[in-house]
Amino acid sequence: MEYANHLNEYGAAPTAEQVAQEVASLRALSKDNCNAEVYKFCFSAIDLTTLSPCDSAESVAAFARRAAEFSLDYPHIPNVASICVYPPFVETVGLEIDATPLRITSVAGGFPSSQTFLEVKMLEVAMAIENGADEVDIVLNVGKILEGSLDEAANEIEVLREESEGATLKVILETGALKTPELIRQASLLAMQAGADFIKTSTGKIDVAATPEAAVVMCHTIKDFYAKSGQQIGFKAAGGIRTAEDAALYYTIVKEILGEEWLTTDLFRIGASSVANNLLSAIEGTEVKYF
Repeated sequence: MEYANHLNEYGAAPTAEQVAQEVASLRALSKDNCNAEVYKFCFSAIDLTTLSPCDSAESVAAFARRAAEFSLDYPHIPNVASICVYPPFVETVGLEIDATPLRITSVAGGFPSSQTFLEVKMLEVAMAIENGADEVDIVLNVGKILEGSLDEAANEIEVLREESEGATLKVILETGALKTPELIRQASLLAMQAGADFIKTSTGKIDVAATPEAAVVMCHTIKDFYAKSGQQIGFKAAGGIRTAEDAALYYTIVKEILGEEWLTTDLFRIGASSVANNLLSAIEGTEVKYF
């Protein structure tokens, strides 16, 4: 299917200067959202992530078990949204979180670079879902975007959308590699047109991960796409989000640009590991090292 020729149906991307000005304003507003209730919501929106080369069935099982037991230890705080792991550990997580509301997220499709055969990406996505993944995070083929092969990049997403039928599909744009507001906006539109349920900032595996600047561009693009299509697409910030204040800033960006109806875990996620303990510490008013 052709996608690139529909990009001109949307307005132009903001300039870097316009984005910087908006981020400065949103940073100021976010101070009002640095409170326990916002922190609790941000915690409930976390895709609790372990994506280490040292992951093993034993370590991932312990990680998932800890998350599954969280509600027993902190009944006054809503638990994280999902556990995010590499595909071979999906079944391991499933055994540990059975009978809990926790969802299983699997990265797939040649994560983190997307540099493999499309057939391999398709099989990996299909196997992750077959093993029990509720959600799949794939990576946009950034190389194709940078060389101008926009339809090829979007068609890969379309194919993987078909493989992931029945699961939530999150498309990682790797905005730190795209760099400019124009490319981030183009990539966002292509991913949404091709069937993404969420668009996500980053893999966390390159030097520049999530930034509020990229989030602003992505959220405005989601808003424009919704105005034209009526489809609500989710936003996920991931990579380099460490403090409670960081989480509150992304919450503020979503609230101010997309509105409070996007402040649900069906439409807003934070991909993280270290921020979970920092949010807990901010909520409890004392240092917590639960995970």
